[in-house]
Amino acid sequence: MWLSDAQKIGVALTTFGTLFMFLGVMLFFDSALLALGNMLFLSGLTLIIGPHKTFYFFARKQKLRGTICFLGGVVLVFLKYPFIGMIVETFGFLNLFGDFFPVVLTFLRQLPFIGTLLSLPYIRPVVDRLVGSRTSAV
Repeated sequence: MWLSDAQKIGVALTTFGTLFMFLGVMLFFDSALLALGNMLFLSGLTLIIGPHKTFYFFARKQKLRGTICFLGGVVLVFLKYPFIGMIVETFGFLNLFGDFFPVVLTFLRQLPFIGTLLSLPYIRPVVDRLVGSRTSAV
């Protein structure tokens, strides 16, 4: 396989981090689960792309607002303000990783069941707008 052992562990940590954050939100913003999810997500991301690339990703001038909001949201979750922290963190996450959404949606359109779901009449225009594709008149 094309992933190293550290990257495989990073994928697992990122997956568990996302799961813990989802559970933390579902359980009425449980700050312990959210904090654990944040730590697992950040450590998994660091293992996947490496420490230097992680630092340069978060330190880019174009991503500075997203980095400040994301890390500020993590700090607010650690300080037991989970609702406000998750709002700030979500804003930062969208600023940081918003460029990847068209790539992810294009990939999801190619999957058997999910692609059919994304092609439904009321969902397709929204997905087209997010991906940035143009519709033709023909």
